[in-house]
Amino acid sequence: MCFSATANFAGSAVLATIGIATLAEVKDRRQLLFAALPLLFATHQFMEGFVWLGLHHTLSAAVTNGAGAAYLLFAQGLLPFLLPLSVLLIEPTEVRRRRMLGFVLLGGGLALYLLWGLIAYPMEVSAFHHSIVYFNPITNTNTVAVLYVIATCGALFFSGFDGLVVLGIANLIGLLVVMVIARYAFTSIWCAYAAVVSVLIYFHFRRRRLIPEERLRFRHNNISPSGAQ
Repeated sequence: MCFSATANFAGSAVLATIGIATLAEVKDRRQLLFAALPLLFATHQFMEGFVWLGLHHTLSAAVTNGAGAAYLLFAQGLLPFLLPLSVLLIEPTEVRRRRMLGFVLLGGGLALYLLWGLIAYPMEVSAFHHSIVYFNPITNTNTVAVLYVIATCGALFFSGFDGLVVLGIANLIGLLVVMVIARYAFTSIWCAYAAVVSVLIYFHFRRRRLIPEERLRFRHNNISPSGAQ
């Protein structure tokens, strides 16, 4: 996240609270991964707080590198796969799940490639314009950036839930804005943005709990309770 370790730690605490509240709304174990995303983002932001402390020489170089590697592992090595997989798991219709499968496979392949890049090539971490810059010669390319956008946002657009489509639009806008304005700090800034936007996940589960299940089922299949198309 931009600015400081304090901002990361404070943001992490807020997201953790929202993440716990989101998990409390879960009614089906297939929803667990998607509902856990705000809590994962909270942990992610907490780790970056230690990167900031290291860059300000409060922590050792070893701790700084470890925290930076853990941060990148989630942001670049896991998120492109976990996000589309979590969306696929909560989708109740077989047709929509098949449409999302390609994004899961893309995310899985991209995650393996990025993991290889993070292991095989050295990582550089620095502070620039109140943001943290994570650089790796394999992961920081335009091709990877485009595939990353497709993998992390694509499945959301094929969801039958309106709230998840809105989440996809919000994430896509954030990705594109960061790529244009602050490409140098893409990983840090967008992950902070996505963490904030993940609050929409809580409202998705909250809304599902408040709306009767039968109405949700008919709405999801674009069929009214009377059977009219």
